[in-house]
Amino acid sequence: MSNEIIKRANEIIAENTGSGTYCTLALIDTDGYPTASTITAAKSDGINWVTFCTGLGGRKANRIKKCGRAAVCFNTGGNFNITLVGVIEIVTDETCKKEMWYSGLEEHFTGPEDPNFCVLRFKTERYKLFVDWQPEVEGRL
Repeated sequence: MSNEIIKRANEIIAENTGSGTYCTLALIDTDGYPTASTITAAKSDGINWVTFCTGLGGRKANRIKKCGRAAVCFNTGGNFNITLVGVIEIVTDETCKKEMWYSGLEEHFTGPEDPNFCVLRFKTERYKLFVDWQPEVEGRL
């Protein structure tokens, strides 16, 4: 059953990734307190990793510079709550920035080459999955 739930969680994350979709990213702020914000997941590999796009000088990037621990939650209501806990890093590699670029970012950046544009790469270490009203599954990657 847990493999089926993981497979379904991967599908849900794929459906909730890209322009027009949202999830919650939780970080530790520069004073050591938890903070959460709504953000679009740029790309993902199921429960394994998720990327986000933001500004290099923004609050999220500054928080990550101080503490790389994070959590991501996909929960748009209904019958699922997917929580991923792990580590996050700032990526400024041009190839990665081009690969993660999606429609809608042009409202904030001049393009993937914009020096203020960066990618946040989240890698899951553990997860808690509540999918399709099935019993909750917890695990580690």
